[in-house]
Amino acid sequence: MDHHPPHHHPAGQPHRIDLVVYPGFKALEAVGPMSVFDYANVHLRQHGRPDGYTVRVVAAQAGAVQSDTLMALTATHTLAELEQQQGHGDGPGCTVVLVGSRNIEQVLAASPDLVAWAARVAPRVDRMIALCSGSFFLAAAGLLDGRRAATHWSVAALLRQRYPAIDVDPDAIYVRDGPLWTSAGVTAGIDLALALVEDDFGHALALEVARDLVMYLKRPGGQSQFSVQLASQGTAHRDIQAVQTWVLENLQEPMSLAALADRAAMSERHFRRVFVQETGQTPSAFVDAARLEGARRLLESQSTLPLKTVAARVGMGSEQALRQLFVRHLGIAPQAYRERFGGQGRR
Repeated sequence: MDHHPPHHHPAGQPHRIDLVVYPGFKALEAVGPMSVFDYANVHLRQHGRPDGYTVRVVAAQAGAVQSDTLMALTATHTLAELEQQQGHGDGPGCTVVLVGSRNIEQVLAASPDLVAWAARVAPRVDRMIALCSGSFFLAAAGLLDGRRAATHWSVAALLRQRYPAIDVDPDAIYVRDGPLWTSAGVTAGIDLALALVEDDFGHALALEVARDLVMYLKRPGGQSQFSVQLASQGTAHRDIQAVQTWVLENLQEPMSLAALADRAAMSERHFRRVFVQETGQTPSAFVDAARLEGARRLLESQSTLPLKTVAARVGMGSEQALRQLFVRHLGIAPQAYRERFGGQGRR
């Protein structure tokens, strides 16, 4: 096991995680990371080491805070108390985690005090984290200007449109830019929490926690891997949707911009403009994502299919082109992907 203390706080003192919630917060986004830090403490104890984390639930007022499900969390500390403590440098390091909401625009409009609070507190804490649509709190506070950020894929375009100074990465599972961390939707908060544990206590401990949670320590690829099929249903424009459906059903075919535009009975220039407007990505980016998803499914289910055949079935001209696609989007070669996520790797 790696034996290095968390670099955010003195050895032996647990790092404080202040989980900020409000009415309607996403329950899984709060409980998932909370479980990660709890499991990290369990494993540290097993190695004869003190707890690494103290988790507190923080809200505008102390008491029960209702989530988006039947579950409520009890806030033991208030935003004002946390701000006061940070102002006096009360010892252990602190990470603030802002949870997202299904109705972020409504919550944001009702929460100017929380936005102003985040702006004041961010410079005083070791790490300021926003999960999923919680990135809008940091964006509204001006904290993400000039930085990279992630958010849930369904609101990525809105974040980019509303805050053009932010470099929004719509595919990232999570993004770390200095002391500010942001994540994609819901379960991505667990990925980010595992990354924090690895940052604080090393790879081996984070891997032990990931095994307990039956999670990949580092999930392959981005959140687009979950939404290529969904994206094809995300536009009401019948011609664009028809082209997307054809792409998904005919991956082995050549797919030049001209050929796709012909299918939509549009000029290339007009087709590309409408496609981007309707889907938020270029036709070629959609084709790449669809081919990548098709290849992933084949590698996961067909353990003996030659890579050359996989490439041909998803319209890649060669095994080398398939490899370039995988490395560019997933950071892993097709063969390594198959070994890790194919039938043999799942035993």
